[in-house]
Amino acid sequence: MSTSTALDTRRGLNRTVASFFSVAARAYDQRTLQRVVYQPPQDEMIELLRRYGSRRIVDIGCGTGILTSRIAEELVPDEVYGIDMSPGMLARARQRGPLVNWRNEPAEQLGLADESVDAIVTTTAFHFFNQRAALAEFHRVLRPGGLLAIDALNLRARWATPVQRLTGTRLSPAATPSPQQMVDLITIAGFELVEQRPIRRPWYSRPVPDILTVAVRR
Repeated sequence: MSTSTALDTRRGLNRTVASFFSVAARAYDQRTLQRVVYQPPQDEMIELLRRYGSRRIVDIGCGTGILTSRIAEELVPDEVYGIDMSPGMLARARQRGPLVNWRNEPAEQLGLADESVDAIVTTTAFHFFNQRAALAEFHRVLRPGGLLAIDALNLRARWATPVQRLTGTRLSPAATPSPQQMVDLITIAGFELVEQRPIRRPWYSRPVPDILTVAVRR
């Protein structure tokens, strides 16, 4: 399969996923789900962005905009973009206020200028992307030295199989790179690894099998 055909196929899949999440948007904001699954990586992203002093920030796969809105309110950057493929998710995100530039775009084709942003973050969404194409696009829009932070599922982790069974999730390992495969992907795309480690989680959240990869654009 050619690269262009693979990209078109993946975008078709993304549209299907986006339609599902448009329906599921209301349940996505459920407090317990957010606290257990999503808040720990979001806290890590806020900490990273503060440490790097990022002023123009993009949240890819922003969902209903909880992290994006926190970035806008807690860090007060010059610009913050919340980007998602799901119109339903973005409809809820827009209700959070006007501080964020909300955009309905695929990760593989961002409507941002070359070298125009300081940081890109994405949480629990990387498995939906055409990863090589998305990383190439992230490299294009980030300035040299810009921050890339990816919270991704690690299906090789100890708790991955039990969590998939519990949640009914059936993600393929091919869609979720191993930690080493993630390093290879970002290196090939022109990034330099800074750190890679499991997300810091409270005891009740530790079975969630995700890993944080932090890099900078060369």
